[in-house]
Amino acid sequence: MSTAAKLLFTGKTHVTSGANGAARSGDGSLDIKLAEPHPAAENLFAAAWSACYLGALGLAAAQRKVKLPTEPSVDTTIGLNNASGSFFLRARLDVSVPGVDRTVAQELIEAAHGICPYSKAVHGNIEVTTTLV
Repeated sequence: MSTAAKLLFTGKTHVTSGANGAARSGDGSLDIKLAEPHPAAENLFAAAWSACYLGALGLAAAQRKVKLPTEPSVDTTIGLNNASGSFFLRARLDVSVPGVDRTVAQELIEAAHGICPYSKAVHGNIEVTTTLV
């Protein structure tokens, strides 16, 4: 990363484990209980990635001067897998871009992966399937 990069936002959380486990963000926008054994990690990752991805989809549409007649949505599934004692993730993003031509919508969802920092972070690290629904 360039030293000239401009910091746009910092997310900070405090997470505790145990019977009273919880996650709280520094700004108070997130405050949830995390009962053990913490399957919430995959749900939190799915929610964070989805939110970021939808922002990237909106930016991709704006860059291409495509008007989104209704709000797009994404259903993200993060699977925690184990093979031969090694844990790994798989992801599936089912993306809906209502009111937009399917060819254009497909171009937008592909472009969103090039914009979304979460998509960039996992690129080449986990198996990701993106489907236009």
